[in-house]
Amino acid sequence: MMVNVTARSVTYVSDCGLNCADKSENTDSDLDDLFDSSNTDDMLNPLDIITALFLCSDGFVQQEMALKMSMCQFSLPLLLPNCDTNQCTLMLWAMRDIVKEYRPSSLSESKGFIEDRIVLSKLPMISFVRLGECSLSKSEILNKLLTNSQQHHETFVHRNMECGDSPRRISNGLTEITWYLPCGNTNIDIFSEPVAVANLRGDIESFETQYSFLCQTSAAVFVFFDHLDSECSLLTNQNRKAQIYLVGNYESKRFSKDVLKKVQTKLDLTKNNIIIKTKQKNDADFVKDLRKTVRDAVENSNMKITIEQMADFAHELGILVDEDSPECQKAKKNAEEVTGEIQDIHRFKEDQLPRQGEIWKDLTCLEKEEYRLQKVGSKNTEDYKSDLHLKKEELRKKQNSYDMLTAMTCFINAISSPGTERFYFLKWMRMNLDNVSRIKLSELREKYKEKCKNPENKEEIKEIDRQISNSSLGTEHFFREMGQIYEASLSLPQTDPARQQLQHLPKLCAELLLDGFPLELVDGDASNIPLRWVSDVLSQLSDLVSPNRKIHVVTVLGVQGTGKSTLLNTMFGVQFAVSSGRCTRGAFMLLIKINEDTKKVLNCDFMLIIDTEGLKSSELAQLDNSYEHDNELATLVVGLSDVTIVNIAMENSPEMKDILQIVVHAFLRMKEVGKKPKCVFVHQNVSSVSAHEKNLRDRKLLLEQLNEMTQAAAKMEKKEENKSFTDVMEYSPDTGNWYILGLWNGNPPMAPVNAGYSEAVYELKKHIIQLLRNSESSVKDILEFKEWMKSLWTAVKHENFIFSFRNSLVADAYMKLCTEFNKWEWEFKKEMYTWVTNAERRISNLGKVAVKSESSDMREFLTSLKSEASTVLSTWETRLLENLRQYFKQTEGHVYLVEGYKEEFSNSAKSLRKEMERSVFNQLTAEAEIKEGMAEIEKIQKSHTQEIEKAVCALIDECRKKNLQMGDTELENEFHKMWSETLKKLSFSEQKTTNVFTSVSHYLRINLTYKGSHACELLSQKGLQDCGKEPFNYTSENILHRARHAMAKWFNIQDHINAAQKLADSIIDGCTQFVREKVKRKNNYSDTYIQEILHIIDEKLQSNQDVKTDINFEVSLKQHICGFAAREFQKMHEDFIQEKDPYRCLMKNKEKFRDDFIDVFHERDQCQKKAEEFTNRCLKPAVEDFISRCLGPDIIGEMLTCEQFSTRMSFHYSVLLDLLSKDEFMHYLEYIQNHEEYVKEVIEKKIVEHFSTVSKISEFEDRHLQSCIKSINDAIKKAKTGKSDDLKTFVEDIHKELGDKLVISQDALGAFMILNKANKEQFAHWLTECVMVMAEDLRKEYHRLNFEMKLQHVHVQPQNEFFNKLVGCGKQCPFCKAPCNAGGGAHTEHFAALHRPQGLGEYNVAKTQELVTGICTSCVNTELSFCCNATKNEFHPYKRYKEIYPDWKIVPDGSLEASNYWKYVMTKYNTAFAEVFHAKPATIPQTWKNITKDEAEKSLKMSFRN
Repeated sequence: MMVNVTARSVTYVSDCGLNCADKSENTDSDLDDLFDSSNTDDMLNPLDIITALFLCSDGFVQQEMALKMSMCQFSLPLLLPNCDTNQCTLMLWAMRDIVKEYRPSSLSESKGFIEDRIVLSKLPMISFVRLGECSLSKSEILNKLLTNSQQHHETFVHRNMECGDSPRRISNGLTEITWYLPCGNTNIDIFSEPVAVANLRGDIESFETQYSFLCQTSAAVFVFFDHLDSECSLLTNQNRKAQIYLVGNYESKRFSKDVLKKVQTKLDLTKNNIIIKTKQKNDADFVKDLRKTVRDAVENSNMKITIEQMADFAHELGILVDEDSPECQKAKKNAEEVTGEIQDIHRFKEDQLPRQGEIWKDLTCLEKEEYRLQKVGSKNTEDYKSDLHLKKEELRKKQNSYDMLTAMTCFINAISSPGTERFYFLKWMRMNLDNVSRIKLSELREKYKEKCKNPENKEEIKEIDRQISNSSLGTEHFFREMGQIYEASLSLPQTDPARQQLQHLPKLCAELLLDGFPLELVDGDASNIPLRWVSDVLSQLSDLVSPNRKIHVVTVLGVQGTGKSTLLNTMFGVQFAVSSGRCTRGAFMLLIKINEDTKKVLNCDFMLIIDTEGLKSSELAQLDNSYEHDNELATLVVGLSDVTIVNIAMENSPEMKDILQIVVHAFLRMKEVGKKPKCVFVHQNVSSVSAHEKNLRDRKLLLEQLNEMTQAAAKMEKKEENKSFTDVMEYSPDTGNWYILGLWNGNPPMAPVNAGYSEAVYELKKHIIQLLRNSESSVKDILEFKEWMKSLWTAVKHENFIFSFRNSLVADAYMKLCTEFNKWEWEFKKEMYTWVTNAERRISNLGKVAVKSESSDMREFLTSLKSEASTVLSTWETRLLENLRQYFKQTEGHVYLVEGYKEEFSNSAKSLRKEMERSVFNQLTAEAEIKEGMAEIEKIQKSHTQEIEKAVCALIDECRKKNLQMGDTELENEFHKMWSETLKKLSFSEQKTTNVFTSVSHYLRINLTYKGSHACELLSQKGLQDCGKEPFNYTSENILHRARHAMAKWFNIQDHINAAQKLADSIIDGCTQFVREKVKRKNNYSDTYIQEILHIIDEKLQSNQDVKTDINFEVSLKQHICGFAAREFQKMHEDFIQEKDPYRCLMKNKEKFRDDFIDVFHERDQCQKKAEEFTNRCLKPAVEDFISRCLGPDIIGEMLTCEQFSTRMSFHYSVLLDLLSKDEFMHYLEYIQNHEEYVKEVIEKKIVEHFSTVSKISEFEDRHLQSCIKSINDAIKKAKTGKSDDLKTFVEDIHKELGDKLVISQDALGAFMILNKANKEQFAHWLTECVMVMAEDLRKEYHRLNFEMKLQHVHVQPQNEFFNKLVGCGKQCPFCKAPCNAGGGAHTEHFAALHRPQGLGEYNVAKTQELVTGICTSCVNTELSFCCNATKNEFHPYKRYKEIYPDWKIVPDGSLEASNYWKYVMTKYNTAFAEVFHAKPATIPQTWKNITKDEAEKSLKMSFRN
């Protein structure tokens, strides 16, 4: 409900009126029409509208309307008539909330003032009534009476106002009231003392009850008349206490001087009681006389009465009182039970609200110290935190020891009552508490003023100042106590009845929030948020409304006392407290439900408004941490807001720069965490309408100041790349500044609200709605807001905000980004796996009849394939980057919070493309080299096969010529004789084997050439054949390193040699895996293999530069790996050559040739046999190879649907959860000491577990098998329709059709073609049958094999792919060795979701040799130091760890419980770890011993899942 002083001038025009107006414009009107009086019958009188509004509203809306009308200096309904019942109502409740300030003449010297609730103020009331018809406008004269000519204001509606002459339909009998309140300036004040003025609408003859009421409650009643009845029974018969004054118009035709004299005598009136308007008296003189008479009447009367006391007179006269409703009276009684006994506010708070105050402040200090660790000194960090925790527990116990006292019991019972009664109760409470506080504050201010006269009273002044701060008492203190009762109860066991009885409290408060009552967010006295209380209230609020209801947040910041609360109240029609002397402390939030139309515009259901304590508060200025308090508050509310209104009411104030710096700090911090709130600067108390144009220079000056503050803040926050305010947020000096006129038009207390104020505020509101509408940020729901609030406040409690901010919404947004990126990455990789498989197939089939249109030159073909691969890679890289761009354009999912990671993921996409390109090119090159190596062998094999075929054919002819009946035995003998003779004729030169060691040595030397002459010298000292036979053990020859190694035992540092050995072991494992994969495929050796191994080594060394290694290390490591690899590759090569030896291949087919010879000789039907042979020797191996190549990507795709395999964070969470469920020391030890090996085992085990319980692998196999069978059958059908004359051409046609899918062994195909005399048609029939049998056999075979066996034969190993994806960079925290959880392959900053006690990283205290309990997430927030090889064994502050480890981000423990998982593990297995690490057990902090397994699991979820 806005404060708009023009609202009363709104007119209602009927349709008829509009039509008539149109007609008058369109016709020629007679001149006579100009003299006709306008028809006002269809216009509504403003008094009727006011009366109707009050009659139709409930008590709370009436109260709000009365308050706003009072601010506008409009008269208010005192007695409200109801034309339906012919009764009137005393509007006592409606006026209850009006508080007025004024300064009577008695306080003008001392500059004191009186502030009081108007219904409780004992004032004289002067009433104005009308008897009969009256030519004078009573209300117009009253307006002149109450305002001076310089500042005229229409307090009462009168006949000469717009629509004021419209007939009154329902407002006759309305009695209005207003007040004249002096300001203490004799030149301005009309009356030196306050006075109430009542005005009865209508003739008193018609409204005797109202007139009687006024006669009994007024000091004087002024009766306006034109004509008096000589009997004047109405004037004489009343039981009146008021003086009667007659006001007549001598100029009226009905005026009778004689009758007036009779009435004067009858009423015993003096001359002073009669005021007559004559022709000689103009309006100004008449009003002047009237004022004098009123002034005399007030001064001479002792009749003073409060509006509250008027209720008794109303009851006697049968007038209703609005407060008499049962709900209101019951609520009043309940409120008085709480507030009635308050004598001393400070004592009451100590006795009845004991859980806040010092206990709560002490808890706040302990909470902040837990995060900031400013006083830890040289103590053990975890012991110190444990002590703080125990102190907190003691304070909670103390809170729980208090009984639920009378005040809180009554308060909770009352707010648990039904809706309307609850609203009345809270209103009564607020008003009663304001009244009590006002009295106390008034007394203290007087004392303060007295003491300030003597500057020596410093201590007394300070004490009174403290009392003023403590004398504030409002409903927020009761809700605060409620919150502390609830939070303290949470430290009790869950089954404790005391705890269970209080579980309903958050819901009570959530209901009030939903009903529009403000909730204290930040306790201004303790500068803290009762986090569990506020969180649970918001959770209950979320439950009360429909799920996923969205909210926008608007906040106001500014200097104390600049009208921030009034601005919000005016803008949004809310009710933040604005009482004088009771400025907002802390921050309050209030919920507004959005109507359906606006909901569509804003895309939200609620708007949350946050009102804050003024920055640079005088009450806090004396405190050392006031700047810190302001910074905390500003950072919190800016972080919570979608739009922040910065209220500036004093541009030239010395506080201006301080406030701007606080605000800029807050905006800068939000930019760093991805939050982009909008900002509007509001300049209040601007007097000129041209302020926006005239203040162009001021706006530029403001921007300069903002830029200056940005640079200063950026320097403090170590983010100096922010040079200007526009670097921090979107801001335009033209649209970002709003100018609002002062609230009051004139001198208070009689100044009405400025008409321009509400209009300017309305325009500002429209601008804010537009900002919210255009906001790119995701709209939060209530639960997301809760999580954001918790995380923000936790971050604020850390001194160094930038490095400590971590929040569940950010974590969730990061997880979603990682999950999406992993999907895109896998799609890319899967596409390239498929492409490479096809390319390898094309290389294998090159030069064969099966390939349709490929170049026969291998080098040319390889170049073509690489070009094609580059095109595919570029397409997918572009797609990946476009996916990323589109992802960050969306408004859902809070993607703006992870905007800072966009560049990292873009780099990861580019890096992935480069890595894939190198891998693809290597695979193509290797396949081409193997193919070229096989060409000569295949040529020899083909030649030998042809020779054997000729010999067999000759033998058949020879045997047939003998015309003898030869049996199989005789034929076999003949065949063996022929076979021996033919082999003697063939030349079988021994196949040359390559010396792999020579090739490997060559590439190793090239690799080390760039490392200098010393590397080559080292390389020459040892032959490669002698390397890689024994386990690699690195021992540095450097004396300095030896010395450090000895010192390491004393300083407890993981030294150079240990770190280098660990790195070497990791590299060796990776290369060994690569070698085994190549050997398993039983292919020939390719030089690309050793090139790939050297690349793996170089890449690992490059990414682990923090491990200081020398050239000796690199050379010896490469020699070891290359020696081992060369040995394995040499054997693989020799096995391959032996397998492909022409003589061996011929002997392998000898029995087949023999059987074919016998069949041909006897002219047996070979169709079925040949079909089976072709199926089993040619098709089946090709189908099995195809399926094994496809299964790997299928398994990976299926596992990616499991949440634990979706991101690194999810995987690490599942591993740690699994460890906890087993809870065995050896598993923990293996995980810590051999992380990569343990993770590999887990990955393989999880894959096997998954596919052992689901039938997916069978589905994949069947799908690919069916695909192959379909392709084969299609190829057979197509070959049958071809023009092939013989079986050889028929089979070649089939081979050609299958060439794009299957690779058929050339050996098997060549052997099949020999002596093949089968009928094409019959062969095709039997081949179709055999293929069906093969499919069934393969299904049975796959069903019989277990998954582990299948996993060994897949071409792409899923466990290796997942290891690279889920282990990631492999980096470990430099302090506790926790693994990095950062997503993307090219991240530049490492972080771990869950750090450990450093003792689990084998750190121990140098002097005692005890394992260290310190956790790096705590240490980085202390003044403690660390010492290690990286610091050259000199102590370096943990807080500046970035100087030593710039690529690590260690976030201080936001929850203080996140590391409970590892605390639990270390506590349970302390002795076992110490024994393994050759140290003494750690001294475990007391609080660690209380951590349960469930709490450990809960902390795990908190760290990874939030």
